Amino acid sequence: MLFDLKVIKSVLDQLQEERGIPKEKVLEAIAMALATAYKKEYGKKGQIVRATFDPETGKTDFYQVKVVVDPTKVIMEDEEIEEETKNEAGDIEKIRFNSEHHILLDDAKKIKGDAKIDDEIVFPLETKSDYGRIAAQTAKQVIIQKIREAEKTSVMEEFGKRQGEVVSGTVQRIERGNLFVDMGRTNAILPYEEQIPGERYRQGERIRAYLYKVEETPKGVFLKLSRAHPKFLEKLFSIETPEIANGVVEIKAIAREAGSRSKVAVVSHDSHVDPVGSLVGQRGVRVSTVMSELGGEKIDIIEWSANPKQFIEDALSPARVISVEVIDETQMQAKVTVAGDQQSLAIGKGGQNVRLAAKLTGWRIDIQSSDVPEGANPSEADGAKSA
Repeated sequence: MLFDLKVIKSVLDQLQEERGIPKEKVLEAIAMALATAYKKEYGKKGQIVRATFDPETGKTDFYQVKVVVDPTKVIMEDEEIEEETKNEAGDIEKIRFNSEHHILLDDAKKIKGDAKIDDEIVFPLETKSDYGRIAAQTAKQVIIQKIREAEKTSVMEEFGKRQGEVVSGTVQRIERGNLFVDMGRTNAILPYEEQIPGERYRQGERIRAYLYKVEETPKGVFLKLSRAHPKFLEKLFSIETPEIANGVVEIKAIAREAGSRSKVAVVSHDSHVDPVGSLVGQRGVRVSTVMSELGGEKIDIIEWSANPKQFIEDALSPARVISVEVIDETQMQAKVTVAGDQQSLAIGKGGQNVRLAAKLTGWRIDIQSSDVPEGANPSEADGAKSA
């Protein structure tokens, strides 16, 4: 006997319950494997061999399939291919007859009265008594391959739908800075460049990340995660903020330097709902939850505006701006004047504040300071910074 029936039944149940692979798919794979092994051992060139496998009894039946062909559309073995058998495109319109693969229509009708062209006629094959070790090994290899393919399809169906979502898994191992995460059905990779700088991960630790790529490869389904992606920040706010989930509040733009600082521009589609307050939450609980997930990353939340001057002014928060002047609307260049004591705040440490504001708004921003006290008209600038 090729299989231990108790083992195979157990495997079928396990694959269906734990991996979501239907029994029918595995049985189909087994039948195909047995047919492949039989043909390799005993088959002839061009022969179509199929098998049926009964998991209850272990009985395997083999069949040869022949396709019904039109006698006027075939070239018999003793005929030569002539020029008139080709069409205008140069394709051969007649096929070479193979008695192991084909059966002529008249012969087919003797077996099955209503046989038509392209029908399949099935002939039982003898079950060989020495169908042994080599065939079993071949069948086993094909079965494993088919099960992997079925599992890959199942995983692809599950995670393909989850692309663009926040997912969680367990840290499996760390190799060359890249994090391999156990997702249950498959593994994912959190590349070094997609990690939040300064974060440290331990084996067995639970981790959340943004699933930004689901790719099918010959080796299986390839999942790529990110904790540095701006979309990760957006999705975290969506989870914490019902107003975003129901579409009342919309995140219009995000500028992020992962692990350090982010700026988020939001707009409300309901005049009674404060977009900034929605993301901040009561006593700052919502923004605090997101910041905690990101390892303390600072987050500035501002109201988006269709007016570029207003948007640029708000984007430079927490710095207070005296004036915003559009220098070139086509090139999206603007000059911002701030009081002298606000210049370093507007620019930010290492130019981060103005850099993030420029990224958020899409405008090139030149920061100029004025000696005139805040609230008065600016005079000659004594310094500048652009982003």
